[in-house]
Amino acid sequence: MALKALKQSFAKIVGAHNVMDAEADMHAYSYDAAVLEPSLPGLVIRPETAAALGQAVKLTYDAGLPITVRGAGTNLSGGTIPAKGGVVVLTNALNKILEINTEDLYAVAQCGVITAKFAAEVAARGLFYPPDPGSQAASTLGGNVAENAGGLRGLKYGVTKDYVMGVDFFSAQGDFIRSGSRTVKCVTGMNIAQLMVGSEGTLGVMSSVTFKLIPPPEASKAMMAVFDDIMDASRTVSAIIAGKVIPCTLEIMDNFTIRAVEDFARVGLPVEAKALLLIEVDGHPAQVEDEAAKVADICKHNGCKSLQVAKDAAERTRVWEARRAALSALARLRPTTVLEDATVPRSKIPAMMKALDEIAKRYRLTIGTFGHAGDGNLHPTILCDRRDKEEFHRVELAVNDIFDAALALDGTLSGEHGIGLAKSKYLEKETNKASVLFSRRLKLANDPKNLLNPGKILGD
Repeated sequence: MALKALKQSFAKIVGAHNVMDAEADMHAYSYDAAVLEPSLPGLVIRPETAAALGQAVKLTYDAGLPITVRGAGTNLSGGTIPAKGGVVVLTNALNKILEINTEDLYAVAQCGVITAKFAAEVAARGLFYPPDPGSQAASTLGGNVAENAGGLRGLKYGVTKDYVMGVDFFSAQGDFIRSGSRTVKCVTGMNIAQLMVGSEGTLGVMSSVTFKLIPPPEASKAMMAVFDDIMDASRTVSAIIAGKVIPCTLEIMDNFTIRAVEDFARVGLPVEAKALLLIEVDGHPAQVEDEAAKVADICKHNGCKSLQVAKDAAERTRVWEARRAALSALARLRPTTVLEDATVPRSKIPAMMKALDEIAKRYRLTIGTFGHAGDGNLHPTILCDRRDKEEFHRVELAVNDIFDAALALDGTLSGEHGIGLAKSKYLEKETNKASVLFSRRLKLANDPKNLLNPGKILGD
């Protein structure tokens, strides 16, 4: 079908104002937050209803065009880059919270709802939605599900997959698929809802999601542990977990990151510290006091120089604002920021930190490391200038070594950023050839034309 005729057909479905093909629009949706080459789509559409979304998917499939679904484009692995051209489908108009059920503790929301807005609406009803990805102020719930997004609270409360009860979506052919349930237990048929989690738009196009909610903790206590040696801080993480304490957050920052954050946010961080652990325990007030005392004791026995406890909510907020500012603070230092999410078993964090230090020296690169130490999810962040081809070649070699180091320590390629285009070539290293082929057959059985986000996760 000629592009002009296709535009007219899409206009009938989503409205002419929601069909875009201007050069500026094509460039705006040709990239995401990954450091990868952009790729221009042929057309961008923005359905405003679930029905229009399904019709648009069917039209795209019938026309034989690749389809890339995009929420906010905050993903870090190239999952929303339209690598094969085709049609980009924006979901940000599907932004309604359809239900918050305070009796049965669930909520139903369209896939374009902003994560932080959803969490705030849930909190206003006296409930708690724990997943809190760093991009929550911009990212969408559909994108969170597609990438199985994590966040600071993943250690205790889990990640997005742990709160998905059901997913409504459209198949490649535009058929409406309903999966999951609003009940606590549901084993009706295959677990299709969880199959959609982390699928990065390769198996279907989501319209709405049913999420589990939980009661909020009654109390919390935030602490900042200061260390003169990052290896002591790393060992402390393992010791806290081994001590049978599961904080709701347990974050690490190295000295380079501490200095960058303090220069950026001016929140009073100790810039001479070689490492910081930012720790929060929550739950029943008595439990909080008990666990905070245990954490303090473990920190002191593992080389902690000082332990600062937040005196009030304002001070607690400043601590977490400092951590959330880490990426922004680092990104302003050089033109290009390569953020990875090497993830290892928690007991292997000291070994991974040592490996990162060796990799930085080997390739003469600046690497600032922060991340969710409590669940082994580190974010080594390489600061560079992509225009310097020699330097960026060293960056690429360093990234290879980071992945190899994580896998050698029984870790994974990605704790929360997904595979997308950026890591698809490494997938077989972590799994095996048969696993990749199985996944490809699964995709092609449901998408025989390979039009749903082609090239992502599984390669070409």
